Amino acid sequence: MPHSTIDLTGRHVVLTGGAGALGTAVVARFLAAGATCHVPTLDDGPRSLGLPGVRYLPRVNLADEAAVAAVYADIPELWASVHLAGGFSFATLADTTPATARAQFEMNAITCLLCCRAAVQRMRARVRAQPDEPGGRIVNVGSRAVRNPSSGLSAYAMAKAAVHALTLELAEELRQEQILVNAVLPSIIDTPFNRASMPHADFERWAKPADIAETLLFLASPSNAVTTGALVPVYGRTAG
Repeated sequence: MPHSTIDLTGRHVVLTGGAGALGTAVVARFLAAGATCHVPTLDDGPRSLGLPGVRYLPRVNLADEAAVAAVYADIPELWASVHLAGGFSFATLADTTPATARAQFEMNAITCLLCCRAAVQRMRARVRAQPDEPGGRIVNVGSRAVRNPSSGLSAYAMAKAAVHALTLELAEELRQEQILVNAVLPSIIDTPFNRASMPHADFERWAKPADIAETLLFLASPSNAVTTGALVPVYGRTAG
């Protein structure tokens, strides 16, 4: 989709996980579309000043209900919330402890649930104040690992499966309010960390952060007027 067709000028967007390799590309694309970007970070935020024009919110634990509520309560007229935050764990079944599974569920599913709930509350408040501007957009990040299982990802895949289920349930629950809820399903993303971890892989086949950002931008924009409850593969040229 051409860049010029999407304009988020004057619209407030939350982007969790927006300081990572994928997140930085996504935030940059939303900024280019004119969005006012709010980026909660688990640490103190980017070591440099980060991207100009971004409101970084340091030391936010997205698995903490009160912390999430505080972040969203301070954002006026929320239009969209994009949930990139999460965590990855590789462990065989023998090495997957209950603690590992709980940690994966908290990092991926609980953070998503709390951010979705807080976002919906703020979107409803905006609609009450501006009834001529209905709805909103929520975009979650699932995983190809749920649809195409591979060895050693049990806890991670379980947690991301919960994100998929939540996306589908919320899409149905919020359909009549014109709050559209979708998710993207990445495979291996072309990041410096992944290149270092798999130096002999064919990097050109991996999905690029900038390309994933385009899909996220469309799903989070007013240009997406009808798509909800979609789990969108963003695999690049890796096998489906």
